[in-house]
Amino acid sequence: MAEDDGYTAFEFEGRWQDYAPIAFTNLLLTIVTLGIYRFWGKARTRRYLWSRTRFIDDRLEWMGSGLELFKGAIMALLLVVLPLLLLNTLAQSLILRQQFLLGGLVAFIQITVVLLLVGVAMFRSLRYRLSRTYWRGIRGGSDDPGLRYGWSYLWKNTVGYLALGLLLPWAMVSLWNERWNGMSFGQYRFSAGGQVDGLMKRYLLCYLAPFIGFVGIFIAIAVMAATQAMSGNGNPASPGAAGIFVGFVGILSFYLIFGLVVMAYYAKFFRQMVDAMDLGPLSFQFDASTKDWLKLLLGDVGLVLVTLGIGLIFLDYRHWKFLIDHLEAFGEIDMDAISQSTTAEVRQGEGLLDAFDMGAL
Repeated sequence: MAEDDGYTAFEFEGRWQDYAPIAFTNLLLTIVTLGIYRFWGKARTRRYLWSRTRFIDDRLEWMGSGLELFKGAIMALLLVVLPLLLLNTLAQSLILRQQFLLGGLVAFIQITVVLLLVGVAMFRSLRYRLSRTYWRGIRGGSDDPGLRYGWSYLWKNTVGYLALGLLLPWAMVSLWNERWNGMSFGQYRFSAGGQVDGLMKRYLLCYLAPFIGFVGIFIAIAVMAATQAMSGNGNPASPGAAGIFVGFVGILSFYLIFGLVVMAYYAKFFRQMVDAMDLGPLSFQFDASTKDWLKLLLGDVGLVLVTLGIGLIFLDYRHWKFLIDHLEAFGEIDMDAISQSTTAEVRQGEGLLDAFDMGAL
């Protein structure tokens, strides 16, 4: 559906005033239950956000449950986290016994397994969310268990870093395409054809920013020290204090500028990837610019600081609203021809993703 007279295919109709009781209740119950309620709170949040999101002529539905998310987390804890902790303990024990070769081998295995499982977690999390998202009674999903994607995540990121990081944009684009090409909604399969073209200029700014920043800080401190030495300043503490001040300002400026450069790259990446996606007769567009992402981030930071951290409970709401407000779909759907997905319904939640602290809305 293209935009026509202000009509958009996606629209978020929620209000923060309506979401606030849910957010505060989730926070209170999570504290009282020592964190256990967070899974039910996450499901409750999604039910609200999905139910306030209209796509064409009907609202989305979230059919997942807190129990599914909790069971997924328990399974990940028993089958993934504990074995990895044992491997880590074994590696450290071998190194302390000066069995460096064997200890290094165990550590290498641990890192390899972690990267593999992170990839599997990302794939299975997306598969689960689509399988529990309904529109007009139709859901999404995938029959792919995600292991093949896990291996792709492992070797493509390894190649990206081994090439001094210069192939990381290729790895990101390739993995995005592979993950979404394994998904479907109803009888339609997603088609992701994102390209690296157009991303490298912004990525090179990210790549070169640390080197330029450190050189700039070093030159600034050296120039200030030389200037004060030539002026014959008799206060021996002055050059050191000035150098520390310049260094502090330089480091702060570097992180701010580097953060903006990385944000500009990610804004371009996300926009370009979504714009290259199709679902049957539908194509998608995401129009958020770097300025829009910056406003979102500054709003998040301001909200958290002003509320002394309590505002964290509203970030899910803000991020979902941001996504829907900038997302658009084009094309025509034959409502009478829509059929239910034949993919298996996933009954466990995002335990792997939560295990690696990567859970996102």
